[in-house]
Amino acid sequence: MKNTSSPLRILPLAVALAFSAGAALAQSSTGTTSPSGTGSSVTGGRAAPEAQPGTGTRNAPQAAKLDRADRKFIQEAAEGGMFEVQASQLAASKASDPAVKSYGETLNKDHSDANNELVQLANSKGVELPAAPDRGKRRDIEKMGKLSGKEFDQHYVREVGIKDHEKDIKKFEKAEGKVKDPELKAWITKTLPHLREHLAMAEKLPEAGSKANAAAMGNR
Repeated sequence: MKNTSSPLRILPLAVALAFSAGAALAQSSTGTTSPSGTGSSVTGGRAAPEAQPGTGTRNAPQAAKLDRADRKFIQEAAEGGMFEVQASQLAASKASDPAVKSYGETLNKDHSDANNELVQLANSKGVELPAAPDRGKRRDIEKMGKLSGKEFDQHYVREVGIKDHEKDIKKFEKAEGKVKDPELKAWITKTLPHLREHLAMAEKLPEAGSKANAAAMGNR
């Protein structure tokens, strides 16, 4: 029997297969996912860093070049940034003191902006980011969500605005002198002034307590 299959029928199939192979090759060559700027369900957040597990970023050429300590700092900074955004979004909606509410809005914006920049940097370096803050920080968010009124305001200002920022500043200052990647160093140098500003703002709030207020007055 003669083969009655028309070449015209085979041609579209061959073109479709070639196009599919090309698309798959293009997708595998990128290996990264651009940040959407969305946070977890807890944040309702527009800019908490979004983890990209299984996207192939670990196999990116840049990944092998990044120092292990630099990679660890990026991941820890991402976790801290997500926590700051989540806590500050709670403050922006739950705080009873308008000044604390405004402070939460400021931190939400600043940390969201910094987080988005860190996501872009991590993707360019082939670093997978965590999906959420560590377990301890997630418990802190849950605890804050159960507080209200003055109790919430004091907890947020003292624990997040002061203690958490004091830890972050020390960590960033130490990393600024040790990280090897120039782009990461530039991000740290850009972010540090905002962290110091956030700490100073928190210390001036009445909810900070007398010791913090006294320290803030002495630094003027």
